[in-house]
Amino acid sequence: MVRFWTGRNDLSRNYLEPVSNRCMILDIISGQNCNAVTRTFAYARVSTVEQDPENQIREIAVAGFAAEPHRIITETVSGSQAIAQRKGFARLLDKMERGDVLVVTKLDRLGRDAIDVSTTVAKLETLGIRVHCLALGGVDLTSSAGKLTMGVINAVAQFERDLLIERTQSGLARAKAQGKTLGRPSTLSADQQALVRKKIANGATVSSIAREMGTSRQTVMRARDSEPI
Repeated sequence: MVRFWTGRNDLSRNYLEPVSNRCMILDIISGQNCNAVTRTFAYARVSTVEQDPENQIREIAVAGFAAEPHRIITETVSGSQAIAQRKGFARLLDKMERGDVLVVTKLDRLGRDAIDVSTTVAKLETLGIRVHCLALGGVDLTSSAGKLTMGVINAVAQFERDLLIERTQSGLARAKAQGKTLGRPSTLSADQQALVRKKIANGATVSSIAREMGTSRQTVMRARDSEPI
């Protein structure tokens, strides 16, 4: 039986303890089987068929992560698509088990934005799967250091979103103050828009006007709500 040093200075019979006992303790603490062999999976995504995911697989191998061919999932899908809608990643989830390791080259492989990535990492953590990102130095995103890194990234992403909203609102307010027309250009002429407002005032419904003028209800409603020129 293999035994390990417990750090005791006495020569009692408990001087050495079986490895199996230690594994039992680690299993209780971590919720994982310390005797289980860690399996490494790799996920590579490209946006177009012209791109080659092999570069990502090679980068993962060079970083020291050895994933068997049947544990490598590649997928051609737009980065704007949520991770939950990616069939390749769904297959990956079906293959992985508690204690496995998932490696990606960049964060955007795990979601379309910071929120999607955070949700994905949190889900994998609840499944007992460690996630390593090479672009972040190979750090395990489910570890304390990884969570700190993700927190900073999420904070920066939120700041950028807030800044974009602020700039958009300021631009709209400035355009409105200058008398510019906001929104999409109307498909109806000024005379047609005036006619729409007149019909509405006379009791006609939006649907009936849309049918009569051969346009959509949304177009009629925009004309109804527009101000006379």
